[in-house]
Amino acid sequence: MELESVRREYKRAELSETDIEKQPILLFEKWMKEALASNPNDATSVALTTIGMDGFPQSRIVLLKNYSDEGFVFFTNYHSQKGRAIENDARVGMHFFWPELERQVRISGLAKKTNKDVSDEYFHSRPFDSQVAAAISGQSTEVANRAFLENKFQELKNELHGKYPERPKNWGGYLVKPVKFEFWQGRENRLHDRIVFEKESDTWEIKRLAP
Repeated sequence: MELESVRREYKRAELSETDIEKQPILLFEKWMKEALASNPNDATSVALTTIGMDGFPQSRIVLLKNYSDEGFVFFTNYHSQKGRAIENDARVGMHFFWPELERQVRISGLAKKTNKDVSDEYFHSRPFDSQVAAAISGQSTEVANRAFLENKFQELKNELHGKYPERPKNWGGYLVKPVKFEFWQGRENRLHDRIVFEKESDTWEIKRLAP
């Protein structure tokens, strides 16, 4: 297959700085609702980029679990590669891609741990098996094989006798407080719309970028 021949035109919608919300979170909310309507299974998937301990950027998909004027929340193991990277450098990037809508959103922000109550509430809202999996996983550490994980999982389930585990202290949420948004809408002839919101003091400056 010749990859250079793979292409398509983007004709679904347009994005103009003259008729958008002046607060980026309101535009994000509008786009998220439309993404959920078009693809409810994957709309909350977001590529999270951190600066790894080796100095290289590292990206992985996480699931957005909440958002507000304060920022964007996801949950993970604090001892994972991303957790250790954030501890070392709080600057992160978030990248949403909604191909059905021909849209992308990029967010730059600073990550910090959520408070204990937020982490507890979400952890205990998860299915029982997901709680057990989080409790036994030393995320990002090397394991001998799949059987090692499955055995630890079953051992803890047997120990619990149907009781729910406590949230591990090394597992919880992060809140990403945004300092920059870029909204991308695919357009015909590759003349895509790119509108940026950048935080200046307490206001958002809006500008258009060339595609």
